[in-house]
Amino acid sequence: MSNISAYAGILNEIKQEIFTGRHKAILAANKELILHYWSIGNIILRHQSSEGWGSKVIDKLARDLASEFPDSKGFSARNLKYMRRFAEEYADLSFVQVVLAQITWYHIITLTEKVSNLTERNWYIAKTIENGWSRNVLVHQIETKLYERQSLVEKTTNFQRALPSPQSELANETIKDPYIFDFITFREEMNEVDIEKQLVQQVTKLLLEFGTGFAFVGNQVHLEIGEEDFYLDLLFYHTKLRCYVVIELKSGKFKPEYAGKLNFYLSAVDGQMKSEHDNPSIGIILCKEKNRIVAEYALKDMTKPIGVSEYKLLQEIPIALKSSLPSIEEIEERLENKMGRTGGGREND
Repeated sequence: MSNISAYAGILNEIKQEIFTGRHKAILAANKELILHYWSIGNIILRHQSSEGWGSKVIDKLARDLASEFPDSKGFSARNLKYMRRFAEEYADLSFVQVVLAQITWYHIITLTEKVSNLTERNWYIAKTIENGWSRNVLVHQIETKLYERQSLVEKTTNFQRALPSPQSELANETIKDPYIFDFITFREEMNEVDIEKQLVQQVTKLLLEFGTGFAFVGNQVHLEIGEEDFYLDLLFYHTKLRCYVVIELKSGKFKPEYAGKLNFYLSAVDGQMKSEHDNPSIGIILCKEKNRIVAEYALKDMTKPIGVSEYKLLQEIPIALKSSLPSIEEIEERLENKMGRTGGGREND
């Protein structure tokens, strides 16, 4: 090995060690901050419970702390109230240390304010950790009700029958119904080609909606079968399922014949593209509308794993799936009002 290549190897090794060390330092600092805020919140909560403190005491604490620690940020009245609520809603210190310390304070505020159901909130916490979502991505997922769309209830697939366990369970968890393409503006007489073109143009947003594990392979992917040409609308590879995923786009209502065509495509992909290390390919039919019973009958005797989901475009997204998150200012005002109502008996200035 030459001196140059040896040096390059040493440099890369040191760079990797620096990156790893920085990442660990960031995680450690974040954990300390979360535990610090939880402890402060507990002090406030304990004294409010035992001594009947009202919300004005928190305002006074904020002023005194700002005077005592002028260079420190994070001890505003608003943030102290967040800490108090954080300690109240997460009494289990081990859960705070092991789980919540893996996400940021701003993630915690968002989840606490916007997701009241504990099971749903824990699901978002786990997904944030698993996927490394930023706060903005987390907000988007809550806004579009990802938890409900990835629920196993009412999904139209034949995965349980066509796939072995645990791949069938993971496949079911992977697909959504409906998919929300809020980056595509709906137009009258829009067809599959129009939608596909915009999806490909904004493939980064498309991958965010599809979720972790999807790798874009291409659109209008050519297959030659029996000296005839066929084209797949969208083709992905899923790194967790370890299989190809074929997407067929339909601008209208689901029809039973769509399942037969996709079953044919999946056979071709498995025959021509799938390696011995890949799992069976999966197909998803995305349509503007579906009759669940018709779709279930269409998939009943299909040999290949297929799911049918609806998609929604901007301007046709149901009100229930549109953004319901208030602004940061509204959240702060709401929390302050709540603290004022529940702060306790007397208010010690």
